[in-house]
Amino acid sequence: MCYGPQRLLSEVDDLNLSRTRQPLATEATVVDLRHRLAATEARLDRARAREAELTRRLNEMKRFVSVMEILETYLKRRFREQQESVVHLLSPVSTKLT
Repeated sequence: MCYGPQRLLSEVDDLNLSRTRQPLATEATVVDLRHRLAATEARLDRARAREAELTRRLNEMKRFVSVMEILETYLKRRFREQQESVVHLLSPVSTKLT
């Protein structure tokens, strides 16, 4: 085991050797990683676009449900009013006078 400056020099030499041993393999690895990164970014863009579309559709459906709930409430109220009107019209004359 070396300590001090000699150890540092041997580590630098090892690092330089490992960098120069396989430049083609390293370059191929870098190219492969770049391709994989580009593919991942493309998938991410598609996922974001899909999410935006689904969010838009969800909001549209929420608005539709809100409108349907308003219509339901209105129609229930009108039905109740019509029922009361019919009951009032069909009730005996004596209850109408009071």
